Formats: sequence, structure tokens, C-alpha cells
Amino acid sequence: MNFIMFMPGLKDSVITKVEEFGETIRIYVEMARKVHRCPQCQERTKKVHDYRLQKIHHLKWFERKTQIFYKRRRYVCGCGKRFSENNAFVERYQRTSLEWNLAVSIRSIKGKTFKETAEIYGTSSTTIVRRFDSLSKNEIRPIVELPSVIAIDEYKGDTKEGKYQLIIADGVTKEPLDILPNRYKNTIKHYLKKHGAKVQVVVMDMSPSFKAAVQEALGRPVIVADRFHFCRYIYWSLDGVRRRVQKEFHGYDRKKCKRIKYVFHKASERLTEEERWHLHRYLDMSEELKQAYDLKEAYRAWFCRAKEIGQEQIAEVKKELLTLYKKIEDSKIPEMCKAIQTFKNWQTEILNSFVYSYSNGFLEGINNSTKVLKRNAFGYRSFERFRAKILLTHKYKRMGSHVG
Repeated sequence: MNFIMFMPGLKDSVITKVEEFGETIRIYVEMARKVHRCPQCQERTKKVHDYRLQKIHHLKWFERKTQIFYKRRRYVCGCGKRFSENNAFVERYQRTSLEWNLAVSIRSIKGKTFKETAEIYGTSSTTIVRRFDSLSKNEIRPIVELPSVIAIDEYKGDTKEGKYQLIIADGVTKEPLDILPNRYKNTIKHYLKKHGAKVQVVVMDMSPSFKAAVQEALGRPVIVADRFHFCRYIYWSLDGVRRRVQKEFHGYDRKKCKRIKYVFHKASERLTEEERWHLHRYLDMSEELKQAYDLKEAYRAWFCRAKEIGQEQIAEVKKELLTLYKKIEDSKIPEMCKAIQTFKNWQTEILNSFVYSYSNGFLEGINNSTKVLKRNAFGYRSFERFRAKILLTHKYKRMGSHVG
């Protein structure tokens, strides 16, 4: 048969026949006869002992299931050794081609679920899981030493190891490094003692247990509080005042005020005319709510200025923060005073966020994609497999998944 079409994955092979068998395409191939070196005595031989037909599962061809029927040639040497010829498309004792194995490896990482990947490549879910587990053992290297800047955060994993796990990432390159089976203080402390000799800066949310574990394990590292996590205390306080005050409003105004709560959080210069009208209407109905809103705007002004001058004039930022404390305490609004107490407890870490400009925002994005992975798979029971899926997904996130 004169076959001039080049097929990827069948390098140096001779295609003798292509046929359709139901919904399957069968490709019959063999290798050209040539001199081989005996693996036992290293002598050269061209003498053929016999032929064996091997069926190999290959990638789909024109969206049809494809099988390769390989006429494998076996040679015999003068020393009596019988051996198979060399080929570039299937390994010894395998029933799947090298191209199929490569595509499955990529899709087991990039695909939504193992079941979906199995359906695409015409195999079972357990086969895909075994391939993924084998791949993860080779691709995921154990952490020897953490970098100088790390970011830590928790996410809800719901595996056998527990409800929550802790992810550790590089604060500079923003690549996830490792995942701990739980968020317990002792687990974090022992891990950082073992791998955190070089760690100088830790970015985290405002968790007391995280802070205690880091300080006990690393001595006195620079702890940077994520800006989102301390900013929301002010907005939560404003929301608390609004909920308390609107109980005294008429039924219509109470419902309307609840529906437009985002207007109270929005920056004043970004309000539309309609939003500004509604804002002034409800602020005029409560002096305490108006005062809380003004304090929120004062905080926002301090925050914007701190971002601009924080790296060069952190003393000035601290001075203005103390002035803001005094202003809020004089208002005697309980929700706002409670938020300021939290700021005082984390003041050093909050000021560090303006000096070093590190953030946990990227880690929140990783956690969001982790939730999608878990939701698509209806959860993972195995912590190790879920950990490998997360780490490999982000390791190869720029790799295409169109193979096969």
C-alpha cells in the first residue's frame, strides 16, 4: 500500500493498511527490517525469529476511536537470544501508545475530572487515576527550604485529613509551594521549623493562630497583614451600624436601605447621581449612620494616602492612623470602636503592609480555582491526590490541553 500521509506518533513505521471497523479505525503498521544489536552479547544480527501482532490503543483519528495493529518483529542472535525490534511509538509490555500516554498525562492534570478524561480517551477512571498518581510522584518534589517571602492562607478542602487545609506560596513569584493537611497551630509550627530557616517575611490574614505559630517557629519574622482582611473590618462596622439603625425606619425605607447597602461601601467620587441621592436620603435619616459613613470615608482617605507614602514615610502614616483612632473613639459608635481595637492589636502588621507591599490577593485567586476543582469533581476524599491536583494544575497552568 502506498501511504504518503505522515501520522504523528508513528515515526519511521510503515503503514500497510487502514480500515474502518464499526466506529473504530484500525491502522496496521510494521517497522522496516534492519540490523539490530543483541542485548545479551552485543553482536549484530538481521535474522528474524518470528512475528507477533500487538493491538495498541492510540489517540483518536478524525474524532474516532483508533487502534494500531503492530506487526512486531522478533530477531534471534547466534547466541540464542530472542528479542523484539526497536520502535518509537510503544514501550515494552504496554497496550497504549506513547502519544496516548502523553496526552492522558496532560489531560489528567488539566482536565476537569478524571472521569471526563477517561471518557475522552476511551478508558476507565481508575486507569486515569493510576496514571495521575504515578505522574504526581515524579513531578512533585518535596520542599527542602522555603523562600525568604511566603504567603499562607487556608481553604476548605473537606478531605479525609480534615475540613480545612493550609496552602503555602512564594510571596514573590506567586507560585504555590506546598499544602498542609490541616490549619492547626502545631502543624504549621513544626513545618516552618523544619523548612523555614530562610523565611524573613510572612504574608497572612489576621488569624491569631497563624500569627502565634509563625512567631514560635521563626522567632521574629516580618508579618504582613493582607490589606483586604483589615480593610473589611471598617466596612463590616459601617454595615453593622446600618443594620442597627434601619430597624427604626419605615418598612419601605428599611427594605430599600438594605437593597442599596453597596452604595455605603462605594467610594464617594464614584457614585452616580441616583446613588448619591439615595445615600444622602438615608444619611439624613440618621445622624449616627452619617457619622459612621464619614468615619469610613476618613479611613479610606488615610488608606489611599498610606499606599502612596507608606514605603518612604511610614512614621507619618502611623501618626495619621493614631489621629484616626482618636476620631473614631470620640464618636463612641460601638461597631467602629470594636474595629479600631482590632487595628490596634494588629497595628505593626498593618503598617508592614504599606512598607513591603506584599499581598495575599493571588492566594485568594488560587483558593478560588481550588473550589472550582473540588466542585467539578464533587469533592476529593484523598488529601494527597487533591494536593497533587492543585499543585500540578498551577505548575502547568500555561501548558495547553489540546493534545489528543
